Amino acid sequence: MPHTRPQKPGKPRHFARPQRPKGGRDGGREGFGGRSPYSDGPAILYGWHTVMAALENPARRIRKLFATENAARRLAENGVALPVEPELIRPDAIAARLGPDAVHQGLLAEADPLPSPELEELPATGMVLVLDQITDPHNVGAILRTAAGFAVSAVVTTARHSPEATGVLAKSASGALDYVPIVTVQNLARAMSEMKERGYLLVGLDSTGDADLAEVALTSPLALVLGAEGKGLRQLTRTTCDRVARLDLPGKIKSLNVSNAAALALYVASRRLASS
Repeated sequence: MPHTRPQKPGKPRHFARPQRPKGGRDGGREGFGGRSPYSDGPAILYGWHTVMAALENPARRIRKLFATENAARRLAENGVALPVEPELIRPDAIAARLGPDAVHQGLLAEADPLPSPELEELPATGMVLVLDQITDPHNVGAILRTAAGFAVSAVVTTARHSPEATGVLAKSASGALDYVPIVTVQNLARAMSEMKERGYLLVGLDSTGDADLAEVALTSPLALVLGAEGKGLRQLTRTTCDRVARLDLPGKIKSLNVSNAAALALYVASRRLASS
């Protein structure tokens, strides 16, 4: 459901020692268009919540800020501290750059991509989401937004077969890109094994899981593992999980869009962990 009034931005979340992935400047990650989010190219952020979260994140370096007269006035009225002077621009000029369907609300920023924390920096408590080659930026953005709502510690994703942290993904995340750290790994199964060694319980989500998630004994730290729509969890990802659970639904449709499944799974898991 769309918001009818501005959200109050939360406090940006980041690890104490965020670093770029090892193995080179861009960590070998390829996103849509073949450009690494760790390259010198800027992340494109647009929309009020997205840009506001970036402006309030001390780990985010803003290169350029473009605003319409109305958006610039709104920033001034809200007393927003700006790291750079905004360049006034017409709404159609922003639309021409982003596309006619982009809801930019008069704000566009060019910023350095956020660095990826190391896997060993994951906290020893709470919940983490693991994404197994989910490539749709709308879905990943929606998952990040839900993750921020449930205070998820981080999202772990693969270096390849994942969308860039920019543009549509950032807009769909509605600011969550600056609240939830993204840990990028080269080999997901190996990373999951390392997480198990650090005490994480890994629960994969699949419609053919052997138990309802609401009935699985959950412990913290917990990692919920989500597969791509259509393909689901890859076989090695599935076998690396401690458990594979399903979300029992009362209606005739028994599976959900992956971002909706993430929201329901986080709700169930957070309630179970709180009551344990």
